[in-house]
Amino acid sequence: MDTGDRLLTPGEVAALFRVDPKTVTRWAAAGRIGSIRTPGGHRRFRESEVRALLEGEGLIEPGETPPGTNGSRPH
Repeated sequence: MDTGDRLLTPGEVAALFRVDPKTVTRWAAAGRIGSIRTPGGHRRFRESEVRALLEGEGLIEPGETPPGTNGSRPH
């Protein structure tokens, strides 16, 4: 089931929200943000969900590229 949505690490999400990566992990454990577990047990976060949360918090405008992501996709 590939939706084409980029997956972000806790560190990448933390940088966008300007919080510590452990905070992002706690948010996921508390159900405040959805996460996916890799086969190795690491958390990843859907970029679309993170973007929606950023827009909801007023940290970015709808359609704006979040700071630090430069709008590019991985190769």
